[in-house]
Amino acid sequence: MATVTPDAQNLHNYLGGVSFISLVAPNEDLFYETITYYTDLGFTETLVYDRSNQHPGQHQDDLCFLSDKETWLHSDAEHEGQGTAITVKVRLVTAAKLEEETIKQRKHRRSSTLFPPTEIRDWRGAKQALVLFAPKLENIVKLLKDKGYAFQAQPNDHAPFEIYTYDPLSTLVGFTSKSNPFTTIVTPLRTMPQEKKIIAANVTANLGKSKRKIAVMTSGGDSPGMSGAVRAVVRSAIAMGHEAYCIYEGYEGLVQGGDLIKKMDWEDVRGWLSEGGTLIGTARCAAFRERPGRLAAARNLIVNGINGLIVCGGDGSLTGADLFRSEWPGLLEELVEREELTKEQIEPFQTLNIAGLVGSIDNDMSCTDATIGAYSSLARICQAVDYIDATAASHQRAFVIEVMGRHCGWLAVMSGVSTGADYIFIPEKPPGEGWEKQMCDIIARHRKLGKRKTIVIVAEGAIDRDLKPITSEYVKKVLVDELKLDTRVTCLGHVQRGGTAVAYDRMLATLQGVEAVRAIVNAKTGRPSPMIAITENKITRKPLVEAVRMTKGVAEAIKNKDFDQAMKLRDAEFDEYYRAFIATTVTGKERDRLPEEQRKRFAIIHVGAPAGGMNAATRAAALYCISRGHRAFAIHNGFTGLVRHDSVRELTWLGVEGWAIRGGSEIGTNRTEPDVDMGMVAWYFQKYQFDGLLLIGGFEAFKSLSELRLARQSYPAFRIPMVCLPATISNNVPGTEYSIGSDTCLNALIDYCDAIKQSASASRRRVFVVECQGGRSGYVATMAGLSTGALAVYTPEEGIRLEALMKDINKLRESFANDQGMNRAGKIILRNEKASATYTTDIIANMIREEAQGRFESRTSIPGHVQQGGTPSPMDRVRAVRLATKCIQFLETHGGSKAEVLDNPESAAVIGIQGAAVVFTPMSILEATDTDWKNRRPKKAFWRNLRGVVDVLSGRTDTFDENFVADEEDADES
Repeated sequence: MATVTPDAQNLHNYLGGVSFISLVAPNEDLFYETITYYTDLGFTETLVYDRSNQHPGQHQDDLCFLSDKETWLHSDAEHEGQGTAITVKVRLVTAAKLEEETIKQRKHRRSSTLFPPTEIRDWRGAKQALVLFAPKLENIVKLLKDKGYAFQAQPNDHAPFEIYTYDPLSTLVGFTSKSNPFTTIVTPLRTMPQEKKIIAANVTANLGKSKRKIAVMTSGGDSPGMSGAVRAVVRSAIAMGHEAYCIYEGYEGLVQGGDLIKKMDWEDVRGWLSEGGTLIGTARCAAFRERPGRLAAARNLIVNGINGLIVCGGDGSLTGADLFRSEWPGLLEELVEREELTKEQIEPFQTLNIAGLVGSIDNDMSCTDATIGAYSSLARICQAVDYIDATAASHQRAFVIEVMGRHCGWLAVMSGVSTGADYIFIPEKPPGEGWEKQMCDIIARHRKLGKRKTIVIVAEGAIDRDLKPITSEYVKKVLVDELKLDTRVTCLGHVQRGGTAVAYDRMLATLQGVEAVRAIVNAKTGRPSPMIAITENKITRKPLVEAVRMTKGVAEAIKNKDFDQAMKLRDAEFDEYYRAFIATTVTGKERDRLPEEQRKRFAIIHVGAPAGGMNAATRAAALYCISRGHRAFAIHNGFTGLVRHDSVRELTWLGVEGWAIRGGSEIGTNRTEPDVDMGMVAWYFQKYQFDGLLLIGGFEAFKSLSELRLARQSYPAFRIPMVCLPATISNNVPGTEYSIGSDTCLNALIDYCDAIKQSASASRRRVFVVECQGGRSGYVATMAGLSTGALAVYTPEEGIRLEALMKDINKLRESFANDQGMNRAGKIILRNEKASATYTTDIIANMIREEAQGRFESRTSIPGHVQQGGTPSPMDRVRAVRLATKCIQFLETHGGSKAEVLDNPESAAVIGIQGAAVVFTPMSILEATDTDWKNRRPKKAFWRNLRGVVDVLSGRTDTFDENFVADEEDADES
């Protein structure tokens, strides 16, 4: 047997343990304490030698002459199948027989096992002397806890497969449940007799328990936000009192089982919100497409006691999940027939509850407005096109941009709307015969109007009406041959999948993940498996089978050349955006223009602070007016610019052409309301004979509309249709759940917070208190907390109480005490700028620093106007286009005589997204019922219902409210 000293490194230690080890104690106290330590672990003292009192026959020949005392400890666990057989020899060497420096080092070692002798946070980084195989780690953990010995579990305390501790001589002792941690052998489907006993024990242990075991997996192509969805599922399942599992490597992990199905603890998913792709992996699995593979998957779920499965993937992954559920009863019967399981074992698992989350950058699933990762992918595309735009304009070039989308043109449509592209190609709406000439005519007209660049976006699945592919290279050839344009092709490829998720995808993944767990927990026999969807701004459940059927129906309709049906099977929002693109891209067709007598003069004004998307909305409104034959006028610099400088300018096509990607306000904005000089405002309205007014801005624009409406009695010039398009980072305008600019703000804020968290992680024990804008609305702070995983969020609606503040500080203490350095994610606290007049950002940071007592530190960080963002986000751009065109349509349809407008309360309204619809709400209603004038915000805000989700997933509170966990469908039925 080989001898291994405490300071030696031996590869054998890491692979299978050692059979013999020699330890040296510098004094009697540590000598006897070490013996006690190993006997506590189950070792037996077999040989003892005392040099001062020799006993014949006690292994004298093997003694080192330096030893005063020596003992041999033996563990014969191998024959019992419980671990590795090993002998430990402990020798006492007196101080006189050691070098002086060695003595000092030994004396500085601890005389207790209660605290580790090292500052290394991850003990696995230290030199190891001993690793033992112990399949029952729970027994080791119990023993160490009972004896008060310090230990460290990997990957977590809840479900460890490695345990590390130190003996009194500071020798690192490890225990592992893996007989061979490097094995790649997949457990065969046929169950061995001893494995059946383990399965039976696991199944029996789960009988009669109300706790569910809920597993989550990601499958198909990766998309930004998948990791956030996994985090939400794991933490919400635990918060609802259930157990959470992750299935690694998609369906491949489900088929193989074993270590690829892992129980997850709360801390295991810490920091996942800011990670791109999927941290639990995804893979294409041919085996699952065949019944034997699904049979193995069913067995693996039952072996682990899992009765709820959440699948995050595209239509192919969800189709596989639905097939798996439909075959479930037959799979169980076959497992019994094959003697893999018994009838008693499968009895608790007669129903498999499945919920689907759609993770796809293509946004190709029907019945939902957005899929997890789609807007992140769109952001990558828009960023690339914005960069290309500058080069194209510099050289007067044409660029053909190829984006993803084999069967869905969502990315092409939205990027076309967001960037002001000249032409797009999508599979659902192929161009007609002679499209080459039509495209060239449009681009030639744009060039004639003075446009220096040309952008054409092609979906990878683009086809003509004969189903012949339209390639980027062919489009380039047409532009070169017909228009003689210097043309380049850029295929964005997989860069569209990369990067971290944008704010919207983080929010979407989190809320849908929580809702998926609710669906599993409240699942009832007979209900169809749900797909968690979002319609406008509302999380909903749709039948998974129906969603998959409609999605496949699109591809089938395209194959059958029924393109109208393909567009109908897409959501109404898709068709609206496509029509908005057509309406804001001048085609030169006179048939789209209204008769001369129906053409109007519409004014556009910005009121309030700048917000991302204001220019995109103004551009869309102006181009739609021009396409219809109207005239659009911009009132520059708000109402003060009107009354002081007569700053009214007509908007032209070329003048607004490049505004889609610009932040801020090109026509200027300020917070001044029309009461600065109501009579002069009316005089200018009459001078320019405005037939309608579009106000774009925040609460100041909302209040201005109210003042103008009330002034109609005195000023006939205001008896015209007027509409407010909310645009503010605060999202505090009554009548809508979403304001243009708020998404740009959130993206800027989470980028800022991600960088701050990186700094906090590097210094390990640091908290940042970040001050958010938002006025007296806590929307920005709350949604940023949802998107960044902030430890605490303070808003004006709840205020800040000392009791809550101290509770959060205690939570920080607890968190840092339990954080052993294995996960170094920084900690963030978000405070709205007006959350409290007393507890300012500096005071909160100082309180944290004082109460930390040196164990951790705090810093403040105020991003300020950085939160207004630079380039508007794609979501703000596309929603600005959609809502602005609807606003002009509203002005067209609510006109009439002065008397008719005065008598029509609906002629002054606010456009907004409420629940699952875009609505126009009359100002008279909002003024009376839904406006908190003092605090400049709505009386009711939908996002306040999300505070519970933010608090629970951040660990601020332990469980969800009972009303939240309860199923809404059950409430409706009762």
